[in-house]
Amino acid sequence: MRTDYRHWHRVPTRWNDNDVYGHVNNVVHYAFMDTVINTWLIEHAGLDIHSGRSIGLCVESHCSYRASISFPDVLDAGLRIAHLGRSSVRYEVGFHRADSDEVVAEGHFVHVFVDRDTREPAEIPAGLRTAMEGLMIP
Repeated sequence: MRTDYRHWHRVPTRWNDNDVYGHVNNVVHYAFMDTVINTWLIEHAGLDIHSGRSIGLCVESHCSYRASISFPDVLDAGLRIAHLGRSSVRYEVGFHRADSDEVVAEGHFVHVFVDRDTREPAEIPAGLRTAMEGLMIP
C-alpha cells in the first residue's frame, strides 16, 4: 500500500531502459533503487558522498517483479526503512505506476556504513540516524 511508505520519489523510465524484449530490464530496477535511496540520503539526510567519514556499501539487494513496465512509463518509488542497526540499514522500495496503486516491483537494499578509508564497519552518524528513524515502518 502507498501508505506503507514514508518518502516518495518519481522515476521516469528512459528509452535505453528497454531491453530487446521491449520492457525495462531487471538490472534497471536495481539502478532505480540505488538512485532513490542515495538521492534521499543526500537531499534529506545530509550524506556527504564526497568527503564524509562514513559511506554506505550495498551488501545485499533483492527485487521481486509483479508487472512489466516499459518506456515511457513513469514510476512512483516509495521508500521506507525496515531495520536500523548500529552500522547497517535495510531500505525497502516499492515501485508503483505513477498516480496508481498498482505495484510493479518491490525490493530491498542493505547498506553497511563503513569508514571511508579503512572500510571497517562504522556506527551510522547521528544526523543520518535521526533522518533514517523518520523512514522507519511501525
